[in-house]
Amino acid sequence: NCIILLESMRRKHSDVNVAMAYAETHKRLVESGYTVREIPMEQECLKHTQDAKKGKNMFALGMLCFLYSFDLQAAREQIALTFGKKSQAIIDANVVLLEAGYAWATENLDFRFAIPAKPSADAQIATNGNTALALGVMASGMDLCSMYPITPATSASHYLSDVFESVGGLVHQAEDEIAACAFAIGASYAGKCPVTITSGPGYSLKQEAIGLAVMAEIPLVVVNVQRGGPSTVQPTKAEQGDLMTTIYGSHGDAPKIVMAPATIEECFYSMITARKLAETFNTVVVVLTDATLATSQQPYKRPEFNEAWMAPPIDQSAVPAGAKPYDWDATTGLARRFIPGQPGGMHTVTGLAHDRNSHVAYDPDINQEGLRARSLKIAALQKTLLPPEVVGPAEGDLLVLGWGSSKGAIEEAAAALRAEGKKVSSAHLRYLQPMQPGIKEIMQRFKKVMTIETNWSDNPADAIIDDTNRRYAALATLLRARYLVDVDCWTEVKGIPVKPSTIRRVLLEKLGQ
Repeated sequence: NCIILLESMRRKHSDVNVAMAYAETHKRLVESGYTVREIPMEQECLKHTQDAKKGKNMFALGMLCFLYSFDLQAAREQIALTFGKKSQAIIDANVVLLEAGYAWATENLDFRFAIPAKPSADAQIATNGNTALALGVMASGMDLCSMYPITPATSASHYLSDVFESVGGLVHQAEDEIAACAFAIGASYAGKCPVTITSGPGYSLKQEAIGLAVMAEIPLVVVNVQRGGPSTVQPTKAEQGDLMTTIYGSHGDAPKIVMAPATIEECFYSMITARKLAETFNTVVVVLTDATLATSQQPYKRPEFNEAWMAPPIDQSAVPAGAKPYDWDATTGLARRFIPGQPGGMHTVTGLAHDRNSHVAYDPDINQEGLRARSLKIAALQKTLLPPEVVGPAEGDLLVLGWGSSKGAIEEAAAALRAEGKKVSSAHLRYLQPMQPGIKEIMQRFKKVMTIETNWSDNPADAIIDDTNRRYAALATLLRARYLVDVDCWTEVKGIPVKPSTIRRVLLEKLGQ
């Protein structure tokens, strides 16, 4: 029941092999049951422009306006807005192509759809995930972004470069990823709470500096917009392959907070939370998004600014007599943050093992004490978190767990199965370190548990794979190790968002149906 609109220019291609391949593809599509409508887009666009490649997108937009009963005038206005900084001649040329596509569809297509819009009662904005991150940076009160360009994270920094100055912020483009992270740490030591934005390869380069921030207990927010890996593999494609390296990727023990927003709206609010956590616990907070969130567009409720989001003024009051720069609390591991310039707060900051006075110390007990304090911070945060929400019945045959951008697809697939009478529920984790409380108890209420992720796991159906050598997906590995529950997993690493229909099929197989 699928209709395919197919550009027909290759049917008469000068290369006979291309023409033959096109004809064969068209034949197979028709034989497979698809309704194929060939569109002479190249030919039609050349009637209005000398370069059809620059015109086809507008011609296609005109066809879509007809197919989905969209207001053509609204499309004209959007073109004027999009190309407003260019000349009127460019706007007019695009409008001509838009109208040509609409006219062709009116004359040649005998089907049309009308999908009524559901107006929102709330004021909304529509952004991609990277823009939402940038807006969240500004809303949080952070006023420095130190970065080095890398796909697919760069557009967040580009947006900040355009607007950050208007709210007193600064974007610093360093000479490389290592320098970007070091610059941010230096600014944080001076009293700011900066963010450094990168993607997988850049995060790898930042690792040693991130370890310094953890060791010296300097607040830092790091955004990792994940992409395909390892190495450069698929720089524009989505993957959830950096979870393990984010949590454990350091020499020695360097515990940090790891968050994973699941929607574009959450990308905005995650930055506000990340700043608060970084400054509360004097540690590194990593926000894991991915290329799917980074580039997707989504409307969401327009945030209403709240003063509580902002960082408080820097404390420059005198340090109380006897206070120590690392006076770790015995229960939480927390210590007061000293800011340069505070009377009585002078001390040497070091990445070496140090005692409560920040004196370099190789005493085994002192090293043990520092490691304990930095780990207790993560445990203290965990005590403040709420259990993840279970979507669907609280118990049943199958629980599906996910993290990051797969939330919508997982919930849609699970909802479809519940509508068919299946006892399937889902839960999405926003905190990966520490994990939210109650997860084990939630899993134990279901007969089967599995994760859906876009990182690698071995397929049990492969001839050489068995229970002794199978590699599990990242979240599944963490859950199995921490809670000793038999968590299965299914993954796909094609560089594109996983589809609800695919997840539905996988879940049915897991249910044995």
